[in-house]
Amino acid sequence: MSDVNEEIAPSVAQPGPVVPNFSVLLSSTPRGARLARLLATDQLREWGFPHKSAAHVVAELAANAAAHGRLPGRSFRLTLRVTGRTLRIEVADTRGERRPELREADPYAESGRGLVLVAALADRWGVRDGRFPRKTVWAELSDRSAGERP
Repeated sequence: MSDVNEEIAPSVAQPGPVVPNFSVLLSSTPRGARLARLLATDQLREWGFPHKSAAHVVAELAANAAAHGRLPGRSFRLTLRVTGRTLRIEVADTRGERRPELREADPYAESGRGLVLVAALADRWGVRDGRFPRKTVWAELSDRSAGERP
């Protein structure tokens, strides 16, 4: 037995890094889509994350959810999550059977360019199926691309 009385500190698990996240349910209407952009911009400012391009991506994904993912009485969910230097934007709606497609817009059409804009601004984007009838359209932007692209 040792003469030295060693005091051993109890092992305490340290919490991992905090991942900033924000999630809100919004009405599947043009007003809900506008509110999604405004809330996202405010939240990203609060986190100190560049928001210029991210606001455009949120606006397009939310507008698509309100226009193409709408079912009467159902809402869409906007989720923002920052991990390291990457922002992940997710917009979930209740029209899982209506998957977005990236296609070339008719030059004379007044709409149809939203996903082209998302693809140009985001580092990557995609669609994930959820429990029926849900789908989630997501996009990821690095802090560099979120603030520097037009």
